Amino acid sequence: MLNIEISDLCIKNKKKLLSNIHFKLEQNNIYTILGANGSGKTTFIKSLTDLLDKRFYSVAGKVTFEGRDIFTMEKEELLYLRKNKIKYLFQDAVSSFDHLKNFGYYFNLLVKNKDEIDPLLQYFFLPNSKELLKLYPYEVSGGMAQRINFVLALLTHPQLLILDEPTSGIDLAISNLFLLKLKDFVSKENNSALLVTHDLDFANKVSDKIAFLSGGKLTEFYSPEEFFKVKNYSDLEKFLNSHNQIAS
Repeated sequence: MLNIEISDLCIKNKKKLLSNIHFKLEQNNIYTILGANGSGKTTFIKSLTDLLDKRFYSVAGKVTFEGRDIFTMEKEELLYLRKNKIKYLFQDAVSSFDHLKNFGYYFNLLVKNKDEIDPLLQYFFLPNSKELLKLYPYEVSGGMAQRINFVLALLTHPQLLILDEPTSGIDLAISNLFLLKLKDFVSKENNSALLVTHDLDFANKVSDKIAFLSGGKLTEFYSPEEFFKVKNYSDLEKFLNSHNQIAS
């Protein structure tokens, strides 16, 4: 699926943010990276499909998808990958959209089977397509934009979903809908998901494998049962350090 080998991720001419991150995503699993705010989670996931601004960041290593190194792909191949194979849900969902384009633009651009739209909108308690597609991003709340973004991602039928703090801006009921739909997504052939969050409860419920990002290092991935023997970040760091699981 996705094989990640990043030796260094740096802010140019300033400091190293992450180093020695190596893991592989297997099909039909949800992988979660936990970490406190400011630990580099968002920067890391943006690096995976070469989304970081090269004027400010440098990444040494490679990320392979279906045998191809994403960092060496031509622009058209990379755009195709982002549009069809690997979809993101960013934390600031409203800013993920162009405010000069209504949602109809995105649904018409990305969704091939229009019959799938309304059932999924209904599932997430969103207006039907006749109403929703006329709206602009600035006309909806952050939580509503988050749901619309998720619907769009699912309707493109990618192989990998990458989610940045997917429960931010939504209530518990909608969070549970996300959880169920995410588990359904990874049950399909060839699919997997990677999410980053500091929501311990959501991670415990949704994940097949969990790792912890701290101090620019990523631990091994554990089962939720093993990972949540301890319950808070400070204890997690002590536990993981004591077991020498943070990569050197």
